[in-house]
Amino acid sequence: MKLTNLGSNKTQIEFSDGLIVFFSYNTPVAANLAQGGFVKTDKKWSMTTSKHINQWLDGAKAATVPQADLYLMANGCEVTA
Repeated sequence: MKLTNLGSNKTQIEFSDGLIVFFSYNTPVAANLAQGGFVKTDKKWSMTTSKHINQWLDGAKAATVPQADLYLMANGCEVTA
């Protein structure tokens, strides 16, 4: 597992299987799945968190998943859509 600080209140964790989970503040809000593709939370957070997600995705299309799935991914459990 590798933790990377991406800026003020933005971090990501990369797991050994290739799953990358993005955090805004202390909340997992998006991920790059090991099998490919991006996902983002269905929960509406603050305007700043929405900005963080969009910056991290950098124009990539992302499927929307329940926030509960991102909490699972943050614990290293990849959820398939």
